[in-house]
Parts: sequence; structure tokens; C-alpha cells
Amino acid sequence: MSEQVQQEELLLDVKIAEASKLYKFYLTQEKKILGASAVALFLALWEFMGGAWSIYNPIPFLQVNPMFMSAPSLIGKAAVQLFGSGEIWNDLKVSGIELLGGYLIAVLFAIPFGIMTGWYKRMSAIFDPFINAMNATPRVALLPLVIIWLGIGILSKVGIIFLGAVFPMLINTRDGVKTTPQTLLNAARSFGASEWMVFKSVVLPSTVPFILTGLRLGVGRAIVGVMVGELYAATAGIGFMITVAGATFQTDKVFVGVLVFALTGMIAMELLTRLERRFDKWRPKVGAGA
Repeated sequence: MSEQVQQEELLLDVKIAEASKLYKFYLTQEKKILGASAVALFLALWEFMGGAWSIYNPIPFLQVNPMFMSAPSLIGKAAVQLFGSGEIWNDLKVSGIELLGGYLIAVLFAIPFGIMTGWYKRMSAIFDPFINAMNATPRVALLPLVIIWLGIGILSKVGIIFLGAVFPMLINTRDGVKTTPQTLLNAARSFGASEWMVFKSVVLPSTVPFILTGLRLGVGRAIVGVMVGELYAATAGIGFMITVAGATFQTDKVFVGVLVFALTGMIAMELLTRLERRFDKWRPKVGAGA
């Protein structure tokens, strides 16, 4: 598999060396160019369907009602208005505090507990049924209980975000510890290494890539938790803004809120992906990753 990858990389290098300057630029930036072109085409089609098509469409039953379908230009105008008037800043602050608080609490709980349940067999036997059951339980079903226990303030939102983000981190950390190569453990112990030295020099480096994968997966669950938590008993936040805008048929404001969530997730995922790449050499190469 690795030889095939090396041959493909060599052929690409030969193509780049023999190509013209313009084609060289395309080959080196192909991923970015294709991605940007796809996004631009999508926005152009969306603008046409939500703008010109809805106004000048000669086929009445195919016309799009602007109340139900906005356009990128209208969404941009609504975003400028919301940020310019300062209406959205408090919602961003509230949602940001909830997201950061719930996510950090999940990190502080999930990583140590995941390491312990992966390292100690008795802990794994005791807690695995509860972890698996809670991971399979929809977080929305727990929302009424969370509100009863923590009230309708910010704590209930932090609680539902914590419940959403904690299990991907915990399960990835636990499984990362459990999948530490047995040959490395045996080699370390054969040299007389203590359990702490084995954990520090073998288990932890082997688990770090899995922990980072869990952190990346937890971001998406945490953002979903913000939206779900702010759907009920909220007075501020981006999710609350989306709910109010949807109830009053302000689709442009709804899309602004959705884009805020999407951009937050994309930025956080990109940062964690770059951090994860720094530890790729610690990840065991199996299957297609070889």
C-alpha cells in the first residue's frame, strides 16, 4: 500500500515538473481550487433560486416564496444589520460561554476517566455498561431532567452541552488505551519499566491521537447541544435567535444563526485537525492508513 502511495506521489511530482506555470499552480492548489469553485457554484445557484428565479420565473408553480427560501445576498444583508446594530453580540456571548463551559468540563472529565476505564479492567467492567447506555441515549430526552435539576439558566445549557460532548471523548480515550500495541507493553515491561513508566512512555503516546479524534468529534456534539439547549427555556443565545426568527418567518436571520454555528464548527474542527496531524506519527498504521 505504501509503495503504491509513493509511486502516485512520484508521478505527481513528475507531472508538476513537466507542467506549465499555470498548470503547476493548479496541481499544487487543486484541493483549494476545487473546493472554492464548488462553494462559489453552490452560492450562485442558491442566489439564482432565491433571488432572480423567485421573481422572474415564468412558471408559477415553480416559483420560490422568499418567506420560505432566502438568498445569500439577503443573508449577508441581514448579517450586516445584526452585527452593525449590535443585536447579535449578546447572543454570541451567551452561546460562546455555554459552548466553552460545557466543552471544557467535558474535556476535564472525559480524558482522565477514559484513561482509567481503559487502563483498569475492573473499572472498565463496572462502568462500560453505563457508558454504552448513556452514549446510546438521545440527549434531547434528558433535557427536561437537566432543566429540572439545573434550572432554566445557563447551567442547564452547559449541562446538555457536557452530555453531548463527553461521550465521544470518553469512548475514544478509553478505546485508545485499550488498543495500545501489546508488543510495546511487553517490550517496556521486559526492560523492567514500572507501571507508571509504561503508562507515560507507551500508553499515553499511543492514546494521544485517539484523544484528539475524540476532541474533534466532541466539537460537533457540543454545538448541537448549544442549539438543543437553547430551544427550551432560553432568553438569549444563537439558538434562541434562530427559534424566534423561525417563528416569525425571518429566514435570513435563521440562516445567519445557522452559518454562525457552521463557521464555529469549521474553525474549531480545522484547529483540532491541524493539532491532530502533529501527532499522526504516534498513531499506529493499520489497514488503509498504512
